[in-house]
Amino acid sequence: MLFDPLTIRGVTLRNRIAVSPMCQYSAEEGQANDWHLVHLGSRAVGGAGLVVFEATAVEARGRISPGDLGIWDDRHVEPLARTVRFIEAQGSVAGLQLAHAGRKASVAAPFDGGGAPLDLERGGWPVVGASAIPFAPGDPAPEPLDQPGLHRVARAFADAAGRAREAGFRALELHAAHGYLLHEFLSPLSNRREDAYGGPYENRSRFPLEVVAAVRAVWPERLPLFVRVSATDWMAGGWEVKECVRFARDLAALGVDLVDVSSGGLVPTAKVPAGPGYQATFSERIRREAGVLTGAVGMITSAEQAEHVLRSGQADLVLMARALLRDPYWPLRAAKRLGADVPWPKQYLRAKG
Repeated sequence: MLFDPLTIRGVTLRNRIAVSPMCQYSAEEGQANDWHLVHLGSRAVGGAGLVVFEATAVEARGRISPGDLGIWDDRHVEPLARTVRFIEAQGSVAGLQLAHAGRKASVAAPFDGGGAPLDLERGGWPVVGASAIPFAPGDPAPEPLDQPGLHRVARAFADAAGRAREAGFRALELHAAHGYLLHEFLSPLSNRREDAYGGPYENRSRFPLEVVAAVRAVWPERLPLFVRVSATDWMAGGWEVKECVRFARDLAALGVDLVDVSSGGLVPTAKVPAGPGYQATFSERIRREAGVLTGAVGMITSAEQAEHVLRSGQADLVLMARALLRDPYWPLRAAKRLGADVPWPKQYLRAKG
């Protein structure tokens, strides 16, 4: 099953293995470069069915760090397209994750300061969010987005989707997880607004759903749209899976084809009981109760484990991160373990055995 194709709208993935979006913090002014070509291209050579580029900012202030990819300007299109063309030539589908970091923006890369907030003197910028609540004690409080600001951000997502299509991407994912801007609106821990965008679920979900609708309106009908969610904040009083099921139903009604199910990231004090496949049960519940395709992610490392996730109905797609960082050719090795006959790159056929 792991090596069965998956067709979503007009796009067919050659297998159910996807490269999960993983920040590389290696762009310059938002521009993709040789690192992205080699990093992402090698996962396509390694046999993944879908290669999703890292969180790519829809506006400059929406970057997590100064090294994030961006797609807020037309000049970002061709550097991305270069890598897209290579990925597609290897038989993989290229996908892009559109993101806005919200209150978690303007921090140093993990290998250049451990994610500490950057002040203006060190190249940082003012951050925005749902409410004036900082991510962690000592962090700057975000400026709450007003109505014109919300409209500008939604428009930035839609414009970014148009550029993604120009670059040749055939799948698009919106990042509504891990404590970034859209998740900040969903969770009552980060959204204390008293207007039409705060309070009950209908209000807290309003802005994320407006963004989805704006993107689906410009993203071609024949191409799939995914949304990544955090199924739970792992904190009392926060966003939880029951609301996430409802959100998934609303996403499907707007034309979202697959919900990529993660968790956490909203608050630094959450106690996450991480373990092998620890988020797959959330994926299974959302798949079953919302009636939408789902992707499972989180400490899925072996071929047998990935196969079980699919065969047991926990998900329709397996998104992998660290395992594919360790081994870009994991899909080829997994095929051998599971007895699947998959094509190898012709340049590597002498090593097939």
